[in-house]
Amino acid sequence: MPMNLDVVGVTGDTTTVSWTHKDAILYALGVGAGQDDPLTELQYTTENSQGVEQQMLPAYGVVLGMTYGKRPPLGDYPLSRVLHGEQSFVTHRPLPVEGTATVSSVVTGIYDKGKGALAVFDTVLADPASGSPWLTSTTSLFIRGEGGFGGPAQQVPHWSVPHREADHELTSTVRPDQTLLYRLSGDRNPLHSDPKFAQKAGFDRPILHGMCTYGVTGRLLVNALCDGDPTRVRSMSGRFSKPVMPGETLRVQIWDAGDRALFRTISSDGSVVLDRGTFEFSGEL
Repeated sequence: MPMNLDVVGVTGDTTTVSWTHKDAILYALGVGAGQDDPLTELQYTTENSQGVEQQMLPAYGVVLGMTYGKRPPLGDYPLSRVLHGEQSFVTHRPLPVEGTATVSSVVTGIYDKGKGALAVFDTVLADPASGSPWLTSTTSLFIRGEGGFGGPAQQVPHWSVPHREADHELTSTVRPDQTLLYRLSGDRNPLHSDPKFAQKAGFDRPILHGMCTYGVTGRLLVNALCDGDPTRVRSMSGRFSKPVMPGETLRVQIWDAGDRALFRTISSDGSVVLDRGTFEFSGEL
């Protein structure tokens, strides 16, 4: 069955999701918080440290939307053909460490990429009482083997880093068992845990979740540019350019331009794994 182009502009069923402070902590641990020094990043990893208020890393809102959002059916294809292409989010209000949200997703485009199709959809997390949104995420999925249908081309905005050294460079090593910890936040895709499924997808062994790479990067950006205060985050975007294997060390290069930064994430072998990164944040409070 080819891609279902009729779903463009269609909104899926609205669902409801609830989370607790334990879920916030589990997500933070899943993206490496406290891994290098358990006495740092306590605002993400504890709820009862004296003088420290627990806070939510905003990228968890993307995970909630991807896990619980119901988008219209894009077509009939094996899950092993699907790769996460790009991810962005905009925060409207800080996501609380526990709460309930409505989740709604709309398909905004399906693009012909030749060897595959790129499906793009927006997901909104909102307060069920007021309807006021907390976060809007935009997800692009690349579906291998589903291109060639003559659809429209995607417009790609210009992006390039300055011709100078990065203003900040931070590293975080991915634990060998990081995928098993991260999957507890909602993404149970066997590509990241089942060796046989990973081989069907063309990998020697399970790969790291793209959203874990994204989450590790986001945490380092918050620490470097927002003094560890996630309420200052306004938006983040990036394109997944190469898979990451558990055990690798991620290096994030950041070019700071005041309230906006460009970034890219590099793996142990020097390959760029998260590219075309932008991060917007409010000034010092």
